[in-house]
Amino acid sequence: MADIRQTPTAEAYTWQNDAACREVDASLFFHPEGERGAARQARLEAAREVCGRCAVRAECLAWALERPEPYGIWGGLDEDERQELLTRQRVVVNTATAEAEPA
Repeated sequence: MADIRQTPTAEAYTWQNDAACREVDASLFFHPEGERGAARQARLEAAREVCGRCAVRAECLAWALERPEPYGIWGGLDEDERQELLTRQRVVVNTATAEAEPA
């Protein structure tokens, strides 16, 4: 039997209704195979410009970090930037946990 406690409800997706990217071609946020150099940088900058004017940027980034989304620009961050953020968060949590443990 499926565990429905982990299934998001429709309310979990409502932030997407206010996303600036709803009016933009989704390919702007996901790189094509083999994209490099100036073309990649131009696409990233254009995607980040959309994210920069988005009312739900924080919700989008939180969504991508919770999953974690392996591809694309979410909340203005690319895959590598989100991975770096998650790694830093783990280090902070592990450090705080180690400091809180009795010696």
